[in-house]
Amino acid sequence: MKKLFIFIFLLLVSGLVNAQTKVSSSLFGVMEARALGSATMSGRITALDGIVADEGKTIYIGTAGGGVWKSTSAGASSKPVFDKYCQSIGALAIDQKNPQTIYVGTGESNMRNSVSIGDGMYKSTDGGDNWKKIGLDSTEHISKIVINPLNSNEIYVTAPGALWSDSKHRGLYKSSDAGATWQKILYIDEKTGCADLLMDPMHPEILFASTWQFRRTPYSFNSGGNGSGLYKSEDSGKTWREIKNGLPVKPFGRIAMCLAPSDPKQMFAIVESNNTGLYISSDGGENWKSQSASFNIVSRPFYFSTIAVDPKDPKRVYRPALNFSFSTDGGYSFADASYEGAPIHPDMHAIWINPASPNVIYVGSDGGVYVSLDRGVTWQYIHNLPVSQFYHVAYDLKEPYNVYGGLQDNGSWMAPSAAPGGIGNARWENVGGGDGFWTVPDVDGKTVYSEYQGGSMSRTTISTMKSEFIQPQKTVADEKLRWNWNTPIVTGASNPGNLYVGAQYLYKSTDQGRNWKRISPDLTTNDKLKQKQEDSGGLSADNTSAENHCTIFTISESPLDEKVIWVGTDDGNLQYTIDAGTTWTNVSANVAACGIPSQSWVSSIELSKFDKNLVYATFENHMYGDHSTYLAKSTDGGKTWNRMNSSVFTGFAHKIKQDTENRDLLFLGTEMGLFATLDGGSNWFRMKNKIPEYSLVRDLQIHPRTHDLIVATHGRGIFILDDIRPISSLSKDVLDKDVYVFPSPDLVLSQGKFGYGGPYVQGEWAVGNPPFTPPITYYFKNRLSTGKVSIDILDEKGKLIQTMPGTILKGINKVYWNLRETPPKVAAGSTKVDYAGFTAPMVLPGTYTVNVNVNDKIYTSKVNCIHDESNKNLSLADRKLVYDKTQELLVVYNSLNSTLDSIMLLQKQLQSDSVAFAKNKKLKAKYDDLQKVKADLTATKQKSVFADEKKIREEISSLYSNFCGMESAPNSTQIESIKFWSDEYYKQQILFHKLATEIKSKKLIKT
Repeated sequence: MKKLFIFIFLLLVSGLVNAQTKVSSSLFGVMEARALGSATMSGRITALDGIVADEGKTIYIGTAGGGVWKSTSAGASSKPVFDKYCQSIGALAIDQKNPQTIYVGTGESNMRNSVSIGDGMYKSTDGGDNWKKIGLDSTEHISKIVINPLNSNEIYVTAPGALWSDSKHRGLYKSSDAGATWQKILYIDEKTGCADLLMDPMHPEILFASTWQFRRTPYSFNSGGNGSGLYKSEDSGKTWREIKNGLPVKPFGRIAMCLAPSDPKQMFAIVESNNTGLYISSDGGENWKSQSASFNIVSRPFYFSTIAVDPKDPKRVYRPALNFSFSTDGGYSFADASYEGAPIHPDMHAIWINPASPNVIYVGSDGGVYVSLDRGVTWQYIHNLPVSQFYHVAYDLKEPYNVYGGLQDNGSWMAPSAAPGGIGNARWENVGGGDGFWTVPDVDGKTVYSEYQGGSMSRTTISTMKSEFIQPQKTVADEKLRWNWNTPIVTGASNPGNLYVGAQYLYKSTDQGRNWKRISPDLTTNDKLKQKQEDSGGLSADNTSAENHCTIFTISESPLDEKVIWVGTDDGNLQYTIDAGTTWTNVSANVAACGIPSQSWVSSIELSKFDKNLVYATFENHMYGDHSTYLAKSTDGGKTWNRMNSSVFTGFAHKIKQDTENRDLLFLGTEMGLFATLDGGSNWFRMKNKIPEYSLVRDLQIHPRTHDLIVATHGRGIFILDDIRPISSLSKDVLDKDVYVFPSPDLVLSQGKFGYGGPYVQGEWAVGNPPFTPPITYYFKNRLSTGKVSIDILDEKGKLIQTMPGTILKGINKVYWNLRETPPKVAAGSTKVDYAGFTAPMVLPGTYTVNVNVNDKIYTSKVNCIHDESNKNLSLADRKLVYDKTQELLVVYNSLNSTLDSIMLLQKQLQSDSVAFAKNKKLKAKYDDLQKVKADLTATKQKSVFADEKKIREEISSLYSNFCGMESAPNSTQIESIKFWSDEYYKQQILFHKLATEIKSKKLIKT
């Protein structure tokens, strides 16, 4: 009996659990984020390929963090085709024999400190509409895909492999069955991968592969080693031999190489070594000779790994690097591209030359895609790729608010969240240089702080864009200051007049950076073995502050107490002060106790506005080869921590953000996605909402006034999810209801904040504004399977104002009321479209009832419509006057349409007997009299769309429409014209009634 009771109890519990609504992004499908971009400065491009058969109009573009984009118009417009998958792209290739087949290798191979990883190979057989994962999941970085032009089943993939750790998943891979299975055909060791591959297009069994030994740590980079080399195979990769003749003495670093498609024995290579140089071979790679080269040809070989030859001219060689260089004499001399048109953004990584028309060249750089029509001499910029790589985002409190952010290799920027005509490229303003990182507005609304690599920071006056350098400097009391590549500069959450920056010490300013006070000791581990950045780079010294270590990485002031400040470092320390810096407590050991590796970077700290002891922090350990998602919570001010984990997490963690209204709603941004929880972290789900599913989410903010979630991605720009209050309102009680109508915020009676903004510049990226009027929002526990939904708006007297169709989605549903009554019906018979039938008077201020009708049930809510106090051109009295006059016009307009209906009915009755009508002149005469009245009432003739009539109805309709859209007091002529056109109508109405009486009295029609 006891066992039976337990069994029944478990069944009941199981039933209750299953009955609960599972929270996922599908509940919020109607809440779609706006992609602000920008494409003004775009972002790093990693791969390019085009379809030769359609004259190069179809181009595929791989990006560092923005997925794959496709253009079918030679770059005039583009669309993303890889939003459900890893956004870091290392290589792509089109099967030119079957151009609907495209291969994508994920994991960028430009091995800088901020490079993201991939999760293998993907294939599409329908031009990018659908994709299938086809293996090599653990390679992390893929640099090249080569398809045998004579055999589409034969594919080669080069995998440099893991950047931060040893890995056996490196080398050169081959598939003989179009990606179904893979075989590793060249492998050196766990530290050395395959960086490049060439195939002789005339003899595809001849291959050249370059291997590359490299490694990054959080505090160093080494490019080069004895594992690097150049290898040749003459049997499709079955056997290999190393090429050495004429090449420099090892160790090598990365080798970039190419051959001339029209003469494959002509080969070129840039070999990273102790004396990096350009090498040329004229015998198919057997022997090489050194050739003197300019700085651009040999600069940063680990990062600039592209060299190419014109498909038809073996002497025309291209080197995209810091600049774009080209040779016309087989590599013996180089010239640089012209600065006419659009000079290419420095740091170039991809090139595609149209084999059918080699004058056309596409180049991908850190700033986007450029196209040349004259073989690389001059260039044009493609303005429609919003793949900008933000590190952080901030906002101000203006109306509308602005967003601010710093971009990889593209400075610091600001843009409005809404603007006349929407937000196009021109709305973005540059407010700082260098590699933009933290970009933060001051509370004064006039000033912005920006920081670029190595702690170089400025204070800029927005109105003039004049800047002052404000970085704290070393004093006699300090060690040499250590500034992170991504140095934090933040304003206070409790006191926004406080400004903080961090080296290994924390500095505070209360006068906008004019003076600084050091308020901490060294808060890092100060490990001297991790402070040898001058030795970084390996064969190519590359000390750009990217390897600076033992530095402060994140700073957070409590929103409840400005004396409480938390600081996290890049070497695992998490410390706080409760007395504005006088004393500090290190809680890093407490964090390690919950299972987070002790050396992990503290990537963000979120101090709760609900509870001073509630702290969230994210940690990332990927620079030690560990890509786990580390997130922890403390409810006792840091004494103890609980790691928060979920099976849905992907990617290492960048930012945790707590909602401003619901303490249990949290958002987490990782290197591979945006996640949320509604129950304080017990259950998580991936957010999609028109945001790529594996976006590199670097920062999150929630605007306190608009409740917008602002998402900064490192590869797809800024997204804004407007007004997340429906999400924050989804308590357990709401989730368990069958139907729930959310309370509506006050609706401001207005046509909107903006008017016409002018046309967008053609070819650029642009995004629309958020809806000005908040929607009527309701929730369905389950999708409505039968019946329909409608929404009724009733005034305070219960009069029906407007009925709108509803949606039936599971989860959140939104319906937008235009704040108007129901438009009038329009009589037929005119030769013109009457636009009065599309508008109605805006309602007056008051409380309105919202009825959501779900089959036979009604769910009710209230909404307050309020006068727009910000509009100084329209007082409340003016609004009432406009409303009254609109109603006056509506009475006349409805009467006129009724008269027109009656005229046409009488005409139809006069014509009911066609034989009698043809014979009876009286019938025809009265018909013509009616037609004359009709012709005076409304347009009945039209010669063209540019030459038509405007009669009484058109005048009243125009006047009515103007009053419906009026947001200022009407002028005297507008009011007077109401009487004039009303009188004109009533004259015709009298004529009509007279005619109708005559027709009926003479029994010309049957009644």
